[in-house]
Amino acid sequence: MSYIRLNKHYIHQHFVVLGAVETCLLIGVAWVAQHLQLLLLDASPGWSLSLGELAPLLLFAFILSCCTLSMGVYIALVREGYASMVLRTLVSFFLLGSLSLYFVNLLAGGDFIDRSLVFWGVLAATFVVFCVRALFLGFVDTANLRRRVLVFGAGQRAQALLTELEAGSSRLGVRVVGCVASAGDEIKVAAHLVRTEPSDWVDYVKREQISEIVIAPDESRRQSQGAGLPVNELLDCKVAGVGSTDVLSFCERELNRIDVDMLRPSWLLFSDGFKNSKRHLFIKRAFDLVVSLLFLAVLWPFMLLTAIAVKLESPGSVLYSQERVGLNGRVFKIYKFRSMRQDAEKAGQAVWAQKNDARVTRVGAFIRNTRLDELPQLYNVIMGHMSFVGPRPERPQFVEQLIEEIPFYSTRHKVKPGLMGWAQLKYPYGASVEDAKNKLEYDLYYAKNKSFFMDMLILVQTVEIILLGKGVH
Repeated sequence: MSYIRLNKHYIHQHFVVLGAVETCLLIGVAWVAQHLQLLLLDASPGWSLSLGELAPLLLFAFILSCCTLSMGVYIALVREGYASMVLRTLVSFFLLGSLSLYFVNLLAGGDFIDRSLVFWGVLAATFVVFCVRALFLGFVDTANLRRRVLVFGAGQRAQALLTELEAGSSRLGVRVVGCVASAGDEIKVAAHLVRTEPSDWVDYVKREQISEIVIAPDESRRQSQGAGLPVNELLDCKVAGVGSTDVLSFCERELNRIDVDMLRPSWLLFSDGFKNSKRHLFIKRAFDLVVSLLFLAVLWPFMLLTAIAVKLESPGSVLYSQERVGLNGRVFKIYKFRSMRQDAEKAGQAVWAQKNDARVTRVGAFIRNTRLDELPQLYNVIMGHMSFVGPRPERPQFVEQLIEEIPFYSTRHKVKPGLMGWAQLKYPYGASVEDAKNKLEYDLYYAKNKSFFMDMLILVQTVEIILLGKGVH
C-alpha cells in the first residue's frame, strides 16, 4: 500500500483519488446547479464558463472539501461504516459548509456566491458524494485500506492494547501485523503474533508495508528512561516515513477515549490538549446562551404539559433538585422534572439508578426516554453552571467514592459539565464504579480534545440517542 503525507498525516492513495474525484464533481455540481436555477427563472443560462464565473465554483468545491476533511468523513467511511459517513457528511455539508459559504459570501460583498448555489449546490453535492462513496465501497476492498501496525512490546501492555483493538475492531482501520518483544518483557500476546527484532528495521517496515509502530513495552525504570528501546532504528523508520506512537496516544486516537489504566501524570502534563482558549470559551458560552433561549422559546409548551402530567400522576413537587459537582469541583443544584416517586430516597442516601428502576413512575419513564425530564436544566445552562456539551455532572456522594477508587477521576471536573456528552454517546448508562471508570475514559477524551466542531457532532449524534431511547434507565 502507498501513502501520501499531508500535514503530518499519512493518507492512503485511494482516499487521495476519492477526494480528487469528489472535488471535480463538486465543481461540476455547482456549475449545473447555478445554471439550472437560471433555467427555472426562464433566463438564458449561458452554458459557457468564463474565468470570473469559475472562481465561485472553485471556492464552493474547496470549502465543502475542507469541511469533509474536518469531520473525518473518509476515515469514518472505513472505520465506522456507511451510516456514520452519512451522518458526518450531513453535518459537514449542511451545517459547516452552508455556514462557511454564507460567511464567505458576506465577507465578499453578498453576491460573490449566488444564494441559490448555496442551497441547490449543497443539496445536489450531498446526493452526488453519497453515490460516489457507495461506488467506492463497492469497488475497493476496505480491508486493504486498514493501516498495518507493528507493536514494539509483547507483554501485558501489548496484550491490553490487542484486547482493546479487538473489542473495537468493527470500526477500526487498523491491522496489527505483529509484536516485537522488548528486553525484559514476559510474553503475554499470542505466539503467532510474536516477531523477533529485525536486524534492519527500515527494510522490515517497508517489506511488511508497516504504516505505524506503537511503543508498548511493559514499563520499568530503565524503559521509562529510554533504555531497551531501539531509538536510532525507530528514528531511521521515522525518517523513512513510518512514525512511532506511544500506546496511550494510539489508543486515544483509535478508540476515542483515554485508557485510565495506562494513564500517567506526565502524559497529562506534556500531551497536547486540555486547553481552554479565551476564544473557545467565548464561543461556547455564546452558543450555550443563544441555543438555551431558543429552546425555551420553542419547548415551553412541552415543559408545561410535562409539569401537568407529573403533578396529575403522583403527589409531590413537579421539580426536584439535587446537588451536583461542576467545574473545578464546585457544587451546584441541578433541576429536573420529577420522574420518581416522592420517597425514592427516603433513607436519605444517594442510590445508583438501576435498569427498570421500580422507583420510576409511568410518566417518569416516558419523560426519561424522551429526555423531557432534563429540560429544566436549561436554567442551569443559562446561569453558567453547565454547558450544552460536557461530562454529565455527578452527585457529591458518588464523586467522593469515585475519586477514592478511580485514578484521575477529578480530572473530568476541569471542564464545565453538560446536558449531553461524549460518554453518553459511546457508553451505556452507568450504574456502578466500573461503569463510572469506563465513562471517565470518554470524558477525559472530550476534556482533552474539545472543540466547537466536536460539540456540534455530539449534538447531532445525540438526536439518535433521544429517538432510540438509548442509555436510559
